[in-house]
Parts: sequence; structure tokens; C-alpha cells
Amino acid sequence: MPRCVIIGAAPISNYKKIRSVLRDDDFFIVCDGGLNHIKKLKVTPDLITGDFDSHKNPKLKIETIVLPREKDDTDSVFALKTAISRGFNDFLFIGMLGARLDHELGNLYMLVKCHKEGLSALMIDDYSELEIVGKDEIKIEDRYAYFSLLNITGTARGITIRGAKYPLENAEINQEYQFGISNEVLPGQTATVSVQEGCLLLVKVW
Repeated sequence: MPRCVIIGAAPISNYKKIRSVLRDDDFFIVCDGGLNHIKKLKVTPDLITGDFDSHKNPKLKIETIVLPREKDDTDSVFALKTAISRGFNDFLFIGMLGARLDHELGNLYMLVKCHKEGLSALMIDDYSELEIVGKDEIKIEDRYAYFSLLNITGTARGITIRGAKYPLENAEINQEYQFGISNEVLPGQTATVSVQEGCLLLVKVW
């Protein structure tokens, strides 16, 4: 099954960088104001959804789900739930970070939802790639300038970082003390990160 790319309304400046990670067979769900990005991203939506409070409904000959403005789910969360119900298990989120902080934080937790449901998910913006790391070891190449580990779900234990400037072995990071910011992969090496209990947000900075 193809990867599902969900496009939100948050600002994008580096369209060239974002386009470089898109695939020819991606399935694109565009949420409301995300329609402002499709020309510069050079993509054609497969599904459009939203309450259209930030972009006029273009009424294209494309499947469109119009949502009420008063609802529990944001347009982006609704898009994710719809994609999951249709069998997608690999996700890329773009246009999700920046602008309103409440939406930004809400969007970040879509990564947590995917992680807990055993789905693959990556979020990117103009500066970085974000994903959730748990028991499955994740490799980080030295092409990234920095990487950070942030606790957004509670206490994480059994954290191991190898091949980095600041290694850890069986460490703990809680929400009150975020000391895992701005680590660096050692030159010529590939760092590895894993968490035995709980999970962490991994931010890889380009």
C-alpha cells in the first residue's frame, strides 16, 4: 500500500526540501488550508478534507469530505483517522508545525497515536524530521546537524544513545527536565537510539 501524505495549513518556506522527500506513488490528503501549498509542492490531492475555515472549498473533481466547524477532531486528526480506517499504515505529515502553537502541539501527538497503533509516521518541516522512538532501535546518520530527544508523554526509561557526542546508557528523561536537546552524531558514524519503557520524540535537524 502506498504511503499516505497528509498536508496541513502550517507555513512552509523550503518547498524544494519538502518536495525532495515525496514519492511518485504517495497518496495525498490535503486538509483545508493545506490547499495553499499544493501548487508549490507540485502535488495533486487524492482526497481533500476540512471545514474550510482557512481556505475556500475548491470544489474540484476530487473526493472531498466537508466537516462541520464545531467538532472534536481537528481537520488533520480527522484526515489521519480516515486514512487509518482505509488501511494506510505509513504516514508523512507536512504543513503541521509553526503558526498556532495549540495546533502545532496537537499535530505532534498524531505521531504518538501512530506509534501506539504500530504505524510508521514521520513529520517534517523546514528545519527537521520528527518521529517517535521506542523499543525499536532507530539509526541516525551523520548528515544531520543535530538531533534531540524530548519527552512528551511522561517518564521514559532505559534510554540508550550510541555513536553520538553525548551517549547515554539505560538513562531516564522525564517531562520536567529535558536534557536530551542538541546532540550530535559522531563524524563518520551512525548513531543509534532506543527506549525500553515509554517513548520519546526524536527531532533530527538538517
